[in-house]
Amino acid sequence: MEKRLYRSRNDRKLAGVCGGIAEYYGWDPTLVRVAWVMLTLLGGSGILIYLIMWLVMPEAP
Repeated sequence: MEKRLYRSRNDRKLAGVCGGIAEYYGWDPTLVRVAWVMLTLLGGSGILIYLIMWLVMPEAP
C-alpha cells in the first residue's frame, strides 16, 4: 500500500495539517506544531505554507 500525506482527522487543532505531517513521518505532533510556530515567528512564511498545505492536502479517508 502506498503511503500518502493526508490532513489528520483525529489530531487536529485547526485543519489537521500538522497532525497529518506528524502521522506521515511518525513524529510527535507537538514538535511539528512548535516548528510551525517558530517558522511563523522567525520569517512569517509559516502561515502562508500552512494555508497552501490546507488547500493542497486531502483530508484522511
